[in-house]
Amino acid sequence: MTGARRGGRPPLISRDDVVAAAIAIIDAEGLDALTMRGIGARLGVAAMSLYRHLPNRDAVLAAVVNRLVTEVVVDVPADARWPDALRALALGYREMLLRHPHAVPLLATQPVDVDTGMALAAPALDRSRAAGIGADDAVTAVQSVIVFVLGHALAQVGTPPGADDAPPAAPAGYYDRWFTAGLDAMIHGFTRTGDGP
Repeated sequence: MTGARRGGRPPLISRDDVVAAAIAIIDAEGLDALTMRGIGARLGVAAMSLYRHLPNRDAVLAAVVNRLVTEVVVDVPADARWPDALRALALGYREMLLRHPHAVPLLATQPVDVDTGMALAAPALDRSRAAGIGADDAVTAVQSVIVFVLGHALAQVGTPPGADDAPPAAPAGYYDRWFTAGLDAMIHGFTRTGDGP
């Protein structure tokens, strides 16, 4: 729905609508294109009506980060070992980041809410607990993997696809091979230093 409406009652929108519209703008045009006016235009409402749901652009960006993190699918079988759960977290998080390349710099710099972050990490932390790994060690492993995934995604999409100054495309599979090698080394390192079985 685009463009302001004339006459009649304004359309009813929700906080979820505002966040979804913001993500759509970021995906299509990049972070710099995101304005309250642009979100309002996308939803067919005046920008002022958005402030009932989120007080400013910074609040919208924080909400976008939390929404995107909830999109991550961490596929962990019930009998998975903790390194497999950690790998599933990394793969799911990377898949979400590459689906929203223009949002990667935001996700790398804007903290996620504690509850949302804990929900993301829960499968890996649960398997770590079952393996007898201490809580601090498990959190360190999860945080380290998340930072690696974010950093790798920034390297891959630092200049988002389609940008005027995008560098030449890397050879097919280059980033996948690099990511897999780095992730394997990191998980292997945790298992060798006493943080795992």
